[in-house]
Amino acid sequence: MDYWRPLPFQFDDKDGLMGGVKIASLAGVEGIGYSQVECLSRCGLRGKPGGGPEVRRHLFSLAEVPDEYSIIAEMVSADRLPLASLSLERPRIMGVLNVTPDSFFDGGQHIQVSQAVERGLKMVEEGADIIDIGGESTRPGAELVSIEDELERVIPVIEALRSKSDVIISIDTRKSEVMTAAVQAGTNIINDVSALTFDPNSLGVAASLNVPVILMHAQGTPEVMQENPSYNNVVLDVYDYLSISLQRAVEAGVRTENIILDPGIGFGKSVSHNCELLKALSLFHGLGVPLLLGCSRKSFIGALSRNEKASERLPGSLAAVMLGASQGVQIFRVHDVAETVQALKVWGCKGR
Repeated sequence: MDYWRPLPFQFDDKDGLMGGVKIASLAGVEGIGYSQVECLSRCGLRGKPGGGPEVRRHLFSLAEVPDEYSIIAEMVSADRLPLASLSLERPRIMGVLNVTPDSFFDGGQHIQVSQAVERGLKMVEEGADIIDIGGESTRPGAELVSIEDELERVIPVIEALRSKSDVIISIDTRKSEVMTAAVQAGTNIINDVSALTFDPNSLGVAASLNVPVILMHAQGTPEVMQENPSYNNVVLDVYDYLSISLQRAVEAGVRTENIILDPGIGFGKSVSHNCELLKALSLFHGLGVPLLLGCSRKSFIGALSRNEKASERLPGSLAAVMLGASQGVQIFRVHDVAETVQALKVWGCKGR
């Protein structure tokens, strides 16, 4: 299997030529295009599942790309359909609203329904396009929360927020019962860090609910995922997992246009794994669906700097968003909405 990584850059025209060089749009995102691609293929240790750790690389200009890659070229460049009526031609912001006592950054801050709704509305005012509500922490080492406790935490908040705002709401859950109740309460999107694998009923439920679903890569469960994670090649292994997850969901009845993929930064990855993924995000456009990136306040940011605690990782969080935006990522899951909106506006000021 070959993998296709466009080498993106910012430009003003959607398609065409720049100085005689052929340029294509990247996933329909305004102002991001590419004129070269890196074609990767695994080599060596072919008997191992997923191929070996060695990767062969070839660089092509778009004018030189062989005909055999025409299908994936179209998938990489094609406009993505709106997400719950939200155009994906520019980066969108998903504000994190954890109603948990133990989330790594904001745990315990929004336990009361009134506190959670106030925070949700504040993020909408700051520019959030989506509010992601979660009632179970999935930080490294977090323990499983019962269905009853999770429902008790999230449903009143969803209902109250929906009564005050028409903002798009997503439910961050691994459990089919919570998915169903949340959608009935007014949720528009399901965000599952297990890619619909934790609960055996979730695939069928997601298909029947017929709402957008975010499928994330994780190696292991939150309890154990950071205990020596390993890969043959982290970028290609995560790509393969997401490709299989996408196919599995479609075969279960989830519509392709309802699927968003997330490489799962920090979920069963070392610091170097996270860095490799951040440098290669454009490769995941080859899967043909929108991408979500969640790096906000995560520990790898401190590990790359001076081991700052979560409250001091805003600059690194914004830098990760800029890395994603420059590679055509459509959705960013963040704690700091106003700051991220401002950063993206400055990043996108080309040509003004």
